[in-house]
Amino acid sequence: MLRKLMLPRSTPEAQGVSSAAILSFVDAIEQNIQDLHSFMLMRHGQVIAEGWWEPYAPQLPHMLFSLSKSFTSTAIGLLVAEGRLSVDDKVILFFPEDVPAEISPNLADMSVHDVLSMTSGHDPEPRFEDDNWVRGILAAPVPYVPGTHFVYNSMATYLCSAILQKVTGMTLLEYLRPRLFEPLGIENPTWESCPRGINVGGWGLKITTEDIAAFGQLYLQRGVWCGQQLVPASWVDAATRKQVRNDGNDLNKNPDWNQGYGYQFWRCRHNSYRGDGAFGQYCIVMPDQDAVLTITSGVPDMQAVLDVIWDRLLPAFGPSAWPESADTHTQLIQRLGALKLATVEGKPSSPLAAALSGRTYTIEANERAISAITVTFGADQTQIVLRDNHGDQTLICGHGQWFLGPIDMELSGLRQWRLSGASSSGAWTADDTYEFRAFFRETPFCVMGKLQFTGDALVCDMRLNVNFGPPELPTLRGQRA
Repeated sequence: MLRKLMLPRSTPEAQGVSSAAILSFVDAIEQNIQDLHSFMLMRHGQVIAEGWWEPYAPQLPHMLFSLSKSFTSTAIGLLVAEGRLSVDDKVILFFPEDVPAEISPNLADMSVHDVLSMTSGHDPEPRFEDDNWVRGILAAPVPYVPGTHFVYNSMATYLCSAILQKVTGMTLLEYLRPRLFEPLGIENPTWESCPRGINVGGWGLKITTEDIAAFGQLYLQRGVWCGQQLVPASWVDAATRKQVRNDGNDLNKNPDWNQGYGYQFWRCRHNSYRGDGAFGQYCIVMPDQDAVLTITSGVPDMQAVLDVIWDRLLPAFGPSAWPESADTHTQLIQRLGALKLATVEGKPSSPLAAALSGRTYTIEANERAISAITVTFGADQTQIVLRDNHGDQTLICGHGQWFLGPIDMELSGLRQWRLSGASSSGAWTADDTYEFRAFFRETPFCVMGKLQFTGDALVCDMRLNVNFGPPELPTLRGQRA
């Protein structure tokens, strides 16, 4: 079911932006940046351009990763507005049952402000093996005085979520649904939880591109939506201004990562700010231009995307309406309607295809517990079945097009997430080699694979476009069953 269109639409020129500039932005993205999945550009409260690269689509939610943090910050702001919390409250007071036997002065001094601004005093971010995440975080060393040392820390954001649940008895998702999601028209949001049922806060939210745009527009309007003050303007100001310096941290090698940090929002160049998440999930708010840009993607270099935005889009915002250019606007509409991620280039068949089709290969023992691979070649598509501990997982690879298959895979390096529903394409790149590409459509992740056939043997190499660990996956080797 398609998500209802909620945000008003307009032409770029009517809102002071040329269609040619947006075409230039799309050109630069496709020439220099691989695997952008969607974007939506708003000006003066109107959507003026939007596009999804097939197989991504408007109705599909997308993993936000750390862009989730900005929603967690908003929940804390609402809790403060209700008088149920103060940013000066000390963290340990919420969790007397989980504090260590010896409480260091720095741990005792850690406040809600400190965990919101990534100055909890931790360095590095806490790592632990404990199903009770709160207890694990509070047991970690706190070497710095809270409020004095910036370290990007998703566990600090988790503490915000745990505090909210302790105060309200509700998860972040339950708390935000009537206060934020429903007023903004955000339907069916989901959020990952820890083993104790607390939404993880620092990542895990999944919503659509248009949902993210609505959230950005709410912040641009300083918390006002349809005439109602959903979020206090004072909280919007506090969350998005520079609360702490972050230019001395090794993480901040790029210019848009050293402009200061607020309450779970990054400051940007050009007096802008953003929420962002791993591999290119962005909600960029540009107050001086009265604009919001939302992007989902699977990119390894997030600064490169921002550079294209500042280079191609920022100069395009004019003070008044542009003269309409029917030809250019038509070109833009046609271009945005035909966006498509590249399928595998090669031949639809091979002299070996008929003999190899339907063969099953027994796979040597491997850490991914894949025991067999069966490949069936057809005229329009190829079916690859990988058998693992969860059963048969099927990729359906279109020849020159994307086909959706019901695959359900667990891939190393992805925090043991299982990824479902991949759109795939494939082709023969040599007589003995079939290559495929599979995008898990609600995530940034794409699996790129190569099947090489030699006699009765099969070698399968796979890698990821982006990953928290090494992109290469262990080679699979098999023999005909």
